[in-house]
Amino acid sequence: MKIAFYAPLKSPAHPVPSGDRLMARQIIAVLKMAGHQVEVASELRSFTPGPEAEPRKAIARQAQAEVARLLERLQSGTVPDLWFTYHPYYKTPDLIGPPIARRLGIPYVTAEASYSRRHDEKGWSENQRLIADAVRLAAVNLCFTARDRIGLLDAIPDGRYERFLPFIDATPFACSSPDPRRLIAVAMLRKGDKFDSYTMLASALDLIRDQDWSLTIIGDGPMRAEVRSMFSTFDESRILWRGECSTAEIAQELATAGLYVWPGCNEAYGLAYLEAQAAGLPVVAQATAGVPEVVMADKTGLLTPEGNIEAYAGAIAQLLNDPSRRQAMADAAYDFVHHERSLTAASKRLETILRNYLGDTYYER
Repeated sequence: MKIAFYAPLKSPAHPVPSGDRLMARQIIAVLKMAGHQVEVASELRSFTPGPEAEPRKAIARQAQAEVARLLERLQSGTVPDLWFTYHPYYKTPDLIGPPIARRLGIPYVTAEASYSRRHDEKGWSENQRLIADAVRLAAVNLCFTARDRIGLLDAIPDGRYERFLPFIDATPFACSSPDPRRLIAVAMLRKGDKFDSYTMLASALDLIRDQDWSLTIIGDGPMRAEVRSMFSTFDESRILWRGECSTAEIAQELATAGLYVWPGCNEAYGLAYLEAQAAGLPVVAQATAGVPEVVMADKTGLLTPEGNIEAYAGAIAQLLNDPSRRQAMADAAYDFVHHERSLTAASKRLETILRNYLGDTYYER
């Protein structure tokens, strides 16, 4: 099929790396792997940080102009067979895909859409209505987490939903010669949930200061000084700051580490967890938000109760002091990602879903 792809939060070509950009690129990759032609239809961001009316109206005007431009181009050229939108949510509704899909009479699909009623009470009701309209229009909505599916079903029971679990390109990641005492974390140094996770990690490591470990931190961002300050009480030789790294460089670092430590405060799911496991690293995280979607508790890692710093520190110490269990989890982690969460596995799953909802007659026309 010819597929028009759109990510209203962040274009796949956006210059700033993030999990959203990576997942958008990976979805395009699995669609192309199945033989489809994929074109990024628009790079317009519909994001607004707050619910105030004026910024939303300004973006709505831009979206109307973009819809007119795209319709003129598509109607005079080749009409796509499918419109695919990744990650519409209350701050970034899809203002382009639904009107174009309706006008052209083509199927519309979403991936990682979300809806939570609590945002209606905070001034986002109009954006939430747009999300609900798009979800109802969709031939199928691909849900990456159980939490997203539950929220959508609760608010929009007449939508069509399928689980489509998070995945990565596992090929750059492989086991090498890991140091079992070396801990590693990969995350941007920014405020919000990432900062909260760094805070919890520093507090947990302080509780096991007497253990034999070192920590490599990969990432950079506006909270660089504040995050570094959190770890300043540790001996400089224990903390290695690597800054922002390429995928190849991250793969090299993961291959020489023994344990991936990231609490994951309010983590949607975290592709970095899958990358770590693809390199054969067990994970220590919290059993919170979407983390259980990407880490198999007690098989590929340990998930501790949310907010319990003592339990989190204890889990790290447990795997540091139990090399046989750590190795068993390392082997299971590698197999889990390379066999179940790879591009190949995701491509096959997505093809099955699209065929089921679009039908072979349309799909193969």
